[in-house]
Amino acid sequence: MLVDFLFRLFARLPLTYLYRLGGMGGWLAYLCSPSYRYRLHANLAQAVGEPSRALLHRTVAEAGRQALEICWIWLRPLDTVLAQVKAVYGLELVEAARRDGAGILFVTPHLGCFELAAHYCAHAGGAPLTVLYRPPHFRALEPLMQAGRIRGLVKTAPADLAGVRQLLKALRVRDMVGILPDQTPRAGEGVWADFFGRPAWTMTLGARLAEVRGTRTIYVWVERLTHGQGYAVHYSLATQLCEGDLAIRCAAMNREIERLIRQCPEQYLWAYNRYKRPHGVLLPETKEM
Repeated sequence: MLVDFLFRLFARLPLTYLYRLGGMGGWLAYLCSPSYRYRLHANLAQAVGEPSRALLHRTVAEAGRQALEICWIWLRPLDTVLAQVKAVYGLELVEAARRDGAGILFVTPHLGCFELAAHYCAHAGGAPLTVLYRPPHFRALEPLMQAGRIRGLVKTAPADLAGVRQLLKALRVRDMVGILPDQTPRAGEGVWADFFGRPAWTMTLGARLAEVRGTRTIYVWVERLTHGQGYAVHYSLATQLCEGDLAIRCAAMNREIERLIRQCPEQYLWAYNRYKRPHGVLLPETKEM
């Protein structure tokens, strides 16, 4: 009940005020949790080298804003949320894919307001969009999460074999799907591929979905504009051909994700444990006998 009350309370605030609170909350988490502070700093340094004080400060504050804006995105009316998109770059890529009758695989890293990405992509494409859904560890969030994500043209599929089949079916009928490619998959669902120069257990799902006949892969991220002024959506195609075996294609997708993150590193979710090794997965230099 307390979680529901707080979410609804934060959702009533204008984005300007919510971002002020989020910025303070980001610093509170950073200062009070040594493990959070270490992971955020280590992952950021892995990507950009020792960060400047200004970049580190922006990153800490943006992490707090990302956490609080979820309340606003999930619980405000969908039309109100979509109206906060003030600029769109590369929309012609989506329009061309729909005009040509292609299915679309939207690849969205944990960059900027990724909770808004699926809703705007479904709105822009004018077709159903399916995303994988995994229940949160904190189960009290599940009703809020479901209410915030399953609306408009967006629907969810379970993060299991049945859900993957649902994504494949959607692409085969030329609908749209969205994935977050920088989540750490389970054993058997990934390969080791470099991410900012360090091996990361990387999901193979994105590379497999991209191989569905008639599918176009479009990278998308949603920039959080300053002072609660709204959002800008950025669409782009891969900058290099994604060919070769599965491991090579996963590595190529990681490089595209790095390209997006470099555009706005302070809005990436650096505190996520991207380099963890799931149970049952051998380290990349280990060979099974």
